[in-house]
Amino acid sequence: MSIDVETLTERDAVLKSGPLGRFLDGAANLCILVAGIMLVFVIAIFGWLVFGRYVLNNTPTWVEQASLVLIIYITCLGAAAGVRYQSHLNIDFLRESAPGALRTLMFIVSDLFIVVFGGFMAFQGWRLVTTNLERAIPMIGLSESWRAAPLVICGVLIALFAGANILQRLQSRHSKGA
Repeated sequence: MSIDVETLTERDAVLKSGPLGRFLDGAANLCILVAGIMLVFVIAIFGWLVFGRYVLNNTPTWVEQASLVLIIYITCLGAAAGVRYQSHLNIDFLRESAPGALRTLMFIVSDLFIVVFGGFMAFQGWRLVTTNLERAIPMIGLSESWRAAPLVICGVLIALFAGANILQRLQSRHSKGA
């Protein structure tokens, strides 16, 4: 099994081309940074949970609900960044063995499915946000909408990143043909 060097350099060019690529890379890096900070916070509040339970003999009950909200944000932000960097698990032996034009078409169709999925995720997440405004999360008192907000953020970012990948891939293909 060999690695097609042209495919790797084409993918790198698609990911880093122009001001749009730099902006989107910055947005993806911000997603990773925020998710990392939230992960540190999750570790800290679980440390407080253990300290409260075993040292103070007074278990902080809010930790479980707060960590669930944070994990949703961490997961969604990481998923969006994964779309930008095309680092999600995929089976691509068929696509990689296809000739150049067919391979590009397969990338575009795949990215179109991702755009549709991101749009659907954002739309349904928005519906959850608006219908749960009045419900409170037990133990922490925040609106249940805070649990659904990451779906909207992630859906928009996924659609944006996948759409940009399509545009950049088409631009790269057009500039190669010119």
